[in-house]
Amino acid sequence: MESTDLRIFQAVAREGSITKAAARLGYVQSNVSARIQQLESDLGTMLFLRHNRGMTLSSSGQTLLVYADKIVGLLDEASRALASSTEPSGPLRIGSTQTAAAVRLPKLLAVYYERHPSVVLSLATGHTQFLIDKVLQYELDGAFIGTQCDHPELQSIPVFDEELVIATAPPVADLEEAFTKPVLVYSIGCSYRDILERWMQGQGVRQSVIMEFGTLEAIVGGVSAGLGISLLPRTVVAKHAVEGAVRAHEVPESIRHMRTEFITRKDSFISSALHALIDLMPRASAQTSTDMVQ
Repeated sequence: MESTDLRIFQAVAREGSITKAAARLGYVQSNVSARIQQLESDLGTMLFLRHNRGMTLSSSGQTLLVYADKIVGLLDEASRALASSTEPSGPLRIGSTQTAAAVRLPKLLAVYYERHPSVVLSLATGHTQFLIDKVLQYELDGAFIGTQCDHPELQSIPVFDEELVIATAPPVADLEEAFTKPVLVYSIGCSYRDILERWMQGQGVRQSVIMEFGTLEAIVGGVSAGLGISLLPRTVVAKHAVEGAVRAHEVPESIRHMRTEFITRKDSFISSALHALIDLMPRASAQTSTDMVQ
């Protein structure tokens, strides 16, 4: 079993298709198919279930993917460690929730890039569970997530404290009226959605209309248009509230604050590029203002 075989297997597992995996890797489709068949032959087990919608991992394939992620991740990490120098440089793959990426990170990353122009920085956005999975799979060097992290393979740094509010259209007078409106959220796995749904259930509110949106801008736009309500950081809606586009309603102290944490794998090599980013981060325990970089 070669590392190239594992990389091909990873791509097919992630894409669910030989064709898509070949395009992603820049390989000929027949070569990818042949390598998967050879890998299955070498291991003596079927790794994929073939069907008319593509390919799905078998139970053996799911087991192998866990090891493939670790092996390929460690190989890539070894390359970065050997190439690392005291001067931050090379690729740095960071993930973030959309809210943190929109409000908290622009200034931080601008300062970082000004100080370390040799770093090739990339930023992927998604909901918290998506980001945790990407870090665990070695696909991201670290990520800003919207919840406290207690995963045994991850370590975290508290970075930002967010004050949460219920955002509504300006005519909505109070929370009682707000709860009669549809709820605008991200997909399952979003921390803000989880908090809001648990709180509403605890209040005995049965909201049957849940509308999922793919971007922060779409949620805020829907709220300002009167389509529904959402739970968001005050920093996200502050400008819109000042302009009269939305109204921010305070929520109980029990759910008012949420911490953004930066996570990395416990067993990962911390490159000079990642170390420099961590050094620039504020700490939520010592700072709660909107200023990110002194």
